Amino acid sequence: MNRHSDMLVFSGELPPRFDEAIEQIGPLLDLAVGNEGMTVEVFRAQGVVVEKRGNRAWLGWKKTVHLYRALSLLRGAWDAEEYTCKEEPCFKTGMMFDVSRNAVLRPDALRGFLRRMALMGLDVGMMYTEDTYEVPGEPYFGYMRGRYSIEELRALDDYAAILGIELVPCIQTLGHLNRVLHWPSMARYADNGEVLLADSEGTYELLRRMLEAASAPYRTRRIHIGMDEAHGIGLGAHLRAHDYEDPHTIIRRHLLRVKEITDELGLQPMMWSDMYFRPDSPTNGYYDGDPSPAAVASVVPGVQLVYWDYYHNTETEYATMLEKHKRLTGTPLFAGGIWTWTGPAPDYEKTLGTAVPALTACKKAGVPFVLATAWGDNGAEANLLTALPGMQLYAEFAYTGGYDAAWLAERFSVCCNGNIAQFLGLSQFNTVPGMRPTALRPVNAAKFLLYQDPMVQLFAKDTQGLPMERHYEMLSREYEGYATAGGLYADLMDFYAKLARVLAGKCRWHEQIAQIVRRGERSHAQILAEELEGTARDAEALRVAWRALWFSTNKPYGFEILDGRMGAVCARLETARTRVLVWAQGSEDEMLPELCEEPLPYTLREGGELFGSYAVNEIVSACRIDN
Repeated sequence: MNRHSDMLVFSGELPPRFDEAIEQIGPLLDLAVGNEGMTVEVFRAQGVVVEKRGNRAWLGWKKTVHLYRALSLLRGAWDAEEYTCKEEPCFKTGMMFDVSRNAVLRPDALRGFLRRMALMGLDVGMMYTEDTYEVPGEPYFGYMRGRYSIEELRALDDYAAILGIELVPCIQTLGHLNRVLHWPSMARYADNGEVLLADSEGTYELLRRMLEAASAPYRTRRIHIGMDEAHGIGLGAHLRAHDYEDPHTIIRRHLLRVKEITDELGLQPMMWSDMYFRPDSPTNGYYDGDPSPAAVASVVPGVQLVYWDYYHNTETEYATMLEKHKRLTGTPLFAGGIWTWTGPAPDYEKTLGTAVPALTACKKAGVPFVLATAWGDNGAEANLLTALPGMQLYAEFAYTGGYDAAWLAERFSVCCNGNIAQFLGLSQFNTVPGMRPTALRPVNAAKFLLYQDPMVQLFAKDTQGLPMERHYEMLSREYEGYATAGGLYADLMDFYAKLARVLAGKCRWHEQIAQIVRRGERSHAQILAEELEGTARDAEALRVAWRALWFSTNKPYGFEILDGRMGAVCARLETARTRVLVWAQGSEDEMLPELCEEPLPYTLREGGELFGSYAVNEIVSACRIDN
């Protein structure tokens, strides 16, 4: 493909603000508007149309964003003498940005994602803000968390509109509000530490301010009101005030009050659907039961349900849940997952394994809108740049009606200027050869090996006999090569090269030290302990690279958590080195009881599968670290 700046001469039915849009997305394709070059006639169509013959092209569009996808398709076929493509998406598709799990995207970084979305043809961006938006009169909303100002959100909405993308607010109006409710001044609104107090007039006064503030910066009248995972609703302050009530009854009454507010504000609400299933589940689960008559009766008309599912691997499982939703409310919307929440490295084996059957089921069921989510649970350790291939996957499925690996790679090269193999290969960080995941979630070795304590080795039995050091040494060389080659994602690849180097050093220690100490091999223990100094230097280099990567895409808030985690990694490496050196040099006073305990299985299941460990406080110690 010829990737120097090529000139285009446009005529025909151009969308509003086309000149502004092409100024933003043209450089990504090395295309510019001029008075000479390829002539491009633009016309209205039923979807995306691209025709090219020699130095002339015809581009058709129904929605504004279709034209920008058509331009990216034209760029991909630039060297073809003739090319024809017609696409009508099988559902509307969008991307949810999680800006509530410590990482709050910088506005300029979010604009970069919006530009890529336009080239892909994704026409909805959803801003998941639990507390990271400004609420006038509520200073603790997003306090010290990098909240967006009303002006920042309004400017982002303006920018998205230029590209033909609808930006939609997504907030929480019941659960998932721990970061607001943990402030002492906000305790009066709490049923428990996560859930708002239903049936309190003060709560609804707060919700009105929240809904007004959340919707004000946006053109759209659509709003996502959350309502998911409201665990323990009615069992805290509400129970003390009103005695026990069925959760379905409380949720319906609360939702009716929220709906009154959205109606008054002229908003069209949607919500997650899981709380219509959880109260009737013996496990408090989402997918293991049918909607009860009480659940059906509690549905509030006029609130669109969104079925979310990031876990299942077969089309049948998704089709079954879609049918269950139809008993509640008709065909729901759907949200699938780009697995960015496993830890420092995303998992694309799981992403592909869940997305393809899910999207296939959604297409067959006539689901009108599909959303890709990329959550940042437990610290947003994976940079959101790693979600780009997943975004491309959802876009290509929507426009082609299926999944083709070669086509996905080609489109990623055009829209994101990257080699998709480098991103998909990040799954190798999570699964060392010999590790087997459970059916519903992948192993996340990169996370638990990074934070596993060098002395208190909770995963020793789970990883016994696996070639961990060798695996990460291989990945270190591979990603060093990608970083050295340069390109748009060189810094990202350098981060993963450094991560692999730290993991290799830690795994060398983990694979050997306990057995060496038990055998009394002091000289060998001394060699391993001395090597930890280099591993600590590598860990510090990783921290610095991580900081640069974080600050390049996110506001500074939240990185203090990763700084603290990596500081603890380095401190414990130093402690392990010091203690083992003292023992290795013959001290009878220094005992190493942690390394002499018989290891027990932790996340290892009876069938040999690893469940993984997704929270740092589950990884670093058997002792409590939070109180």
